[in-house]
Amino acid sequence: MKFVDEANIRVEAGNGGDGVVSFRREKFIPFGGPDGGDGGRGGSITLVANSGLNTLADFRFTTTFRAAHGGRGGGRQCTGRSGEDLYVQVPLGTVVRDADTGELIGDLTRAGDKLLVAHGGKGGLGNAHFKSSVNRAPRRFIPGDPGEQRVLQLELQVLADVGLLGLPNAGKSTLLRAVSEARPKVADYPFTTLHPHLGVVRVGPERSFVMADIPGLIEGAAEGAGLGIRFLKHLARTRVLLHLVDVAPVDPEAEPVKAVKALAAELKKFSKELAKRERWLVLNKIDLLPPEERETQVQAIVKGLRWKGPVFSVSAATGEGCRELAAKLMERLEALRQAADDEQAEAVGLEESRRDD
Repeated sequence: MKFVDEANIRVEAGNGGDGVVSFRREKFIPFGGPDGGDGGRGGSITLVANSGLNTLADFRFTTTFRAAHGGRGGGRQCTGRSGEDLYVQVPLGTVVRDADTGELIGDLTRAGDKLLVAHGGKGGLGNAHFKSSVNRAPRRFIPGDPGEQRVLQLELQVLADVGLLGLPNAGKSTLLRAVSEARPKVADYPFTTLHPHLGVVRVGPERSFVMADIPGLIEGAAEGAGLGIRFLKHLARTRVLLHLVDVAPVDPEAEPVKAVKALAAELKKFSKELAKRERWLVLNKIDLLPPEERETQVQAIVKGLRWKGPVFSVSAATGEGCRELAAKLMERLEALRQAADDEQAEAVGLEESRRDD
């Protein structure tokens, strides 16, 4: 199925029901007075995160969602029936914005998360509300309020701890196959990956992380060249980026130092925040170099880049160095998770101390 990571939908909440003008009419009660009931509330629309969905493809066919209207009030001060709320299922990782203003409405990252995106209209008032000592037979009522209507922009960002970054044919899909059970397409031509693939990398009992294979980027991706611009946003949630480089490229344009600098520039153009994300250099296809030349080539690349971060030499095709890379990633991610938990606990503690003061 074609991967769809953006969609615009229109949501229309239900209108509130009108209040009514009614008078009590019973035998032997000639002046029963007003008894017009209120209208019912219109149905609201809520987005719900569903872990069973992984694309926004369904929204290509259904683009408008309408909730039920509230019922009209009745005599004997009967309130009209409320409109049924509408729940729309979306994939985990869906970012919701107002298409007209660009305002961020919410971010659904956990299964079962709910986001109210359109409020139903309030029901109107019947004439029973307007009786008084000077107006015993009011013929006034209030119609129901209209339901909220808006156009939403849905954007799917994959949920992964580690993102693979690199030129086409750098070996990202092969590495994902080597360290996880994911089976992305692998071939000897560019752009074999046309949509993100996720794989769970298991390092040990109850120790695992999610890795994302993002379609290959080329120079100019931030301006729309190639396939990468559609998927650069998927790297936004990752904690660590693995910058894969082919150490023995056939194409001179893919020379390692030049390739790394070009994609680093694309990251910076797309998002300065993403460019500052922790990035590890992974020199792939090391098996294509004679053993005696490997260390020399690695040092030359590191020196040419003036690389200060972690560097790994692997062969995704043979598996050499892949498990060691996965183990180091697991250690780093556990440290980042612990730091995040400590920071959150400290924030909670500060909030509680303020309340006590």
